[in-house]
Amino acid sequence: MPHSSPPKTAIVLAAGLGKRMLPITATMPKPLVRVAGKTLIDFALDRLDEIGMETVVVNVHHFADMLEAHLRHRTAPRIVISDERAEVLETGGGVKMALPILGQKPFITFNSDSIWIEGEEPNLARLVAAWDPERMDILMLVAPRETSVGYEGNGDFHRDADGRLRRRGTDVSAPFVYAGVAIVKPDLVADTPEGPFSANFFYDRAIAKSRLFGMPLDGQWLHVGEPHAIVEAEECLARSRAPDLMRA
Repeated sequence: MPHSSPPKTAIVLAAGLGKRMLPITATMPKPLVRVAGKTLIDFALDRLDEIGMETVVVNVHHFADMLEAHLRHRTAPRIVISDERAEVLETGGGVKMALPILGQKPFITFNSDSIWIEGEEPNLARLVAAWDPERMDILMLVAPRETSVGYEGNGDFHRDADGRLRRRGTDVSAPFVYAGVAIVKPDLVADTPEGPFSANFFYDRAIAKSRLFGMPLDGQWLHVGEPHAIVEAEECLARSRAPDLMRA
């Protein structure tokens, strides 16, 4: 069984332009889009608060003032803004800019639009419990492609018996999709490009060392990528009677 200290810091990636969510994101940042009356970013922050996260960095760019005003109403977890108003740095660059706050121990990255219905046990707590820094550089939460709602792609990863991930590559499909949450070692972020770049840079570094692992999500992942997906996600939430997600 893994024996390690749980991450104390996290970053919620909230600076993107949300182009696929237009026209909604013409007037607001995607993290403030509401599903069943609750903003996407509050879903992420509530999940992190549930596991006792001490400090959460939120990066801002698109409608940054609006997002910051919303976050000022929260009392927990402690939120620190990483200001990307000058230039949106993408997922990898955003993590790199926040590294001085995230610190030198493993941290959680959380896409601001990652939302799911829990299974028998809370998935974020399961992810933390499964983290094993002796074997892993990254541990991702991955969702089964076939049961994901609103997802129309061909999958991202194959997963072996030990939990290691490899990319779909040239295969027609892969059974697992990245569900937007991962535990990451900070040394993967060192010596990375300046300016905007994708978090795929970190994932490929971990794959090269056979140290990218995935934990299957227990429950149902809701991919809220486009406006029409909001209705489908709300219908799933209503059927599940998930009070934690329905809370505004």
